[in-house]
Amino acid sequence: MPGILHLTKLSVALAGLLAALHNPVLACTAVDIVAADKSVIAGRTMEWAFDMQWTLVSIPKGTPLTLGAPPGVRLPAATVAARYAVVGFSPGTVPGNALLEGQNSAGLGMSANFLPGFTQYQTVTPQDRSYVSILTFANWALGNHASVAELRAALPAIKVWTDPSLPTGPTPPSLHWVFIDRSGAGMVVEYVGGELRMHDNAAHVLTNAPTYDWHLLNLRNYLNLSTVGAQNVQIGSANVTALGQGGGILGIPGDYTPPARFVRASFLRHNVVPPANAEQAIQTIGHVLNTVDIPIGIAQSRDGGQLVSDYTQWVAIKDLTHNRLLIADYDHRLTFVTLDLNPLFAQDKPASVKVSDLPYPKAIDATRSLVR
Repeated sequence: MPGILHLTKLSVALAGLLAALHNPVLACTAVDIVAADKSVIAGRTMEWAFDMQWTLVSIPKGTPLTLGAPPGVRLPAATVAARYAVVGFSPGTVPGNALLEGQNSAGLGMSANFLPGFTQYQTVTPQDRSYVSILTFANWALGNHASVAELRAALPAIKVWTDPSLPTGPTPPSLHWVFIDRSGAGMVVEYVGGELRMHDNAAHVLTNAPTYDWHLLNLRNYLNLSTVGAQNVQIGSANVTALGQGGGILGIPGDYTPPARFVRASFLRHNVVPPANAEQAIQTIGHVLNTVDIPIGIAQSRDGGQLVSDYTQWVAIKDLTHNRLLIADYDHRLTFVTLDLNPLFAQDKPASVKVSDLPYPKAIDATRSLVR
């Protein structure tokens, strides 16, 4: 009975959406842009309600990577050597340098965002010959592919899985990813209902649940938004003038739910003055990400009897064209450190440092510029 089947699917989707919106880990936002000089810049915020001991890791070219199957399937593990060096962010609470953000020496970048309530990975069977756990997926993707096109071709041939044997911590590893390369090509990767979904990076924005196609459809609710507001309206004999600029975006959602952040970031990303070069693009991405930055105490939820608060633990901006990385953590949100990744890509030994221990610059005292 088609009507009942449709309602059943709708109920399942609604249940997933409600579950996702009540999950305390929801607030990551990723944005990318291509400057007029073809520089490709991609940035993201990382929100979490708990200290994940974030670590910046450098993984050299040639590092062996173990691609294993779930223990119950009893399939042999394969070992592959990374073709490209990688620098990325890993939660220190999860062993093995599992990456949720990173870029490689070929200019391929990745941001992983949570997709709770909708993610279901693939089932590995005894007949499969290529598989990778969710904790190793991003390391495999960045370590062995130079472009979005290469990764798009490789993904259908490998099974991505998770099960209780993986040390993922208290938060289920329900993820989707946006990949961008040095050409500006982009792709969103999701696993829904046990099936791989690959979407073109149409909006150049990724947040969290629901799925990417839902967010694109939801943008239709905001076609009225405009960068140009009405200056005045004649009401009877009164000429009513605008109180100020910005009236064209009246109605844009200002909350921190994933749909609201997707709409807000998409509108800004596609309506800012196009940047001319990498430096302008970095500033543009920074300004867009500022609109989704969450201070502690604003986005709260209950975890059992405990009240917890999502907050922006760090911000990363990747220059995929020039192999640069800019980072700011919560306590240094106004000052970024910049890393030239070329020396890191060239070294033959792994390295790591806590994101909170990076040498963030202090504010510059400009008093002397006014003292006479």
